[in-house]
Amino acid sequence: MTEGHWTFGTLYYKKELILAHFLATYKKPLVALIDGTVMGAGAGLSMYAPFRIVTENTVFAMPEAAIGLFPDVGASHFLSRLPGFLGEYLGLAGARLDGAGMIACGLATHLVLSKDLHRLENALEGLTCSNATSISHLINKFVYQTNYVKQDSAYYDRLKIANKCFSRKTVEEILLALEKEVEYGEQQWIIDAINSMKSACPASLKIFLRTIREGRTQSLEQCLVREYNIVSHICRGTVSHDFYEGIRAVVIDKDKKPKWELSKLELITEEIVDQYFRNVDDDEDNWDPLKLPPRSSNGLTIEAARSKL
Repeated sequence: MTEGHWTFGTLYYKKELILAHFLATYKKPLVALIDGTVMGAGAGLSMYAPFRIVTENTVFAMPEAAIGLFPDVGASHFLSRLPGFLGEYLGLAGARLDGAGMIACGLATHLVLSKDLHRLENALEGLTCSNATSISHLINKFVYQTNYVKQDSAYYDRLKIANKCFSRKTVEEILLALEKEVEYGEQQWIIDAINSMKSACPASLKIFLRTIREGRTQSLEQCLVREYNIVSHICRGTVSHDFYEGIRAVVIDKDKKPKWELSKLELITEEIVDQYFRNVDDDEDNWDPLKLPPRSSNGLTIEAARSKL
């Protein structure tokens, strides 16, 4: 993108969002085996499966704000449907969830020990039918029965405070609420959340907060179309080149000291955030809004799967 043209990135991203939509509307039941780290695009490949199997090794996070991007690939849809304001916490603070935490909040449907995954996969391959009931019955034979959530899980004993702080209207108010909580007693996860938000790209935080709030009442299709507009502006550098600086600092040079163009939250007005949500006005680059092919839903969205399974 830096050596060629910014639309190289958006063309790739368009394919990624179309794939996410395809997975979410696929008629055959999908099974995602999530053993290890699933972040960013990995979540986009797995969160739309009605069966989302995690293990004791699973680590989930959406840390895109650290590189000047924002939690995307439909995160404004699937994070906004989590209990309370847990989605805001995960997206703004880049916090991590283990497999048990994912089960607790509904991001995952089953917990299977890593050592049993291969046997489960072989058993799934041996099924002679592909209906959801048969798949669910088979997976349940391998489920590790536990209600234990690790002490370091972002879900354990945090939802009450997360709801209190991350329900605030603005990023600035959320940070103030977190800092006030620290005065009542230093909980490390709150300090980590504050530090993560203060080091993240300020524009990314404001973009994500708006998009997850809008996503609460919108369809997946609407969320994907909006996210494509935002990413297009980020790649184009309509407002700033903070995404390229974030990639430099975290991925390329790895100094972890990004110099954000929009360096403070107070510099990012509502008018600036508005620009990311509009269509790209650039006839020269032949940019088009995301157009998703018409597809009927498989009826097993994240919230539906949670109630069924």
